[in-house]
Amino acid sequence: MTQSAQVLDFSAHREHRDVAALARRYCDLIDTSSDDLDAWLREVADLLPRLHAAIASCCVGDVYWERPDPVDLDARFDLFARLRRLLADRDSYWLEFDCVQEGAEAMTGSLADDLTDIYCELKQGLGLFDRDPEHAIAAWSAGYDRHWGRHLIDAERHLASLGA
Repeated sequence: MTQSAQVLDFSAHREHRDVAALARRYCDLIDTSSDDLDAWLREVADLLPRLHAAIASCCVGDVYWERPDPVDLDARFDLFARLRRLLADRDSYWLEFDCVQEGAEAMTGSLADDLTDIYCELKQGLGLFDRDPEHAIAAWSAGYDRHWGRHLIDAERHLASLGA
């Protein structure tokens, strides 16, 4: 391996560790309750663009990846319910195709759902990262492209509109 290839290889591993560190920070933030919702939302709003940039820099293209473990739907729902209660009237938002004239109950975007889906993808990848970092990056990349990347963008947009 040439010296320049070694530098590139080291850089890639550093980027992977950066993604994992941001994923851990995000999961820790979601796991902790805050008495100061505004400060908590600002922390989430500050972290999401960094996570977005980090995962986008590591995306490996179209990768087939099979989820190693089934999703615990009860735990996922419990997290969603907790976040929905925490966010209260800050949870719902309009999506492009929502009809404003139908009223607030017709809002279909949910910050709690976005944060939950991001969390579940990242948490599962963290379990894998310590055993197989390359596989974890591939899993995050595939999940980002197919699913949680849209939640990330929607959450960033909604948090920006809240002024978090």
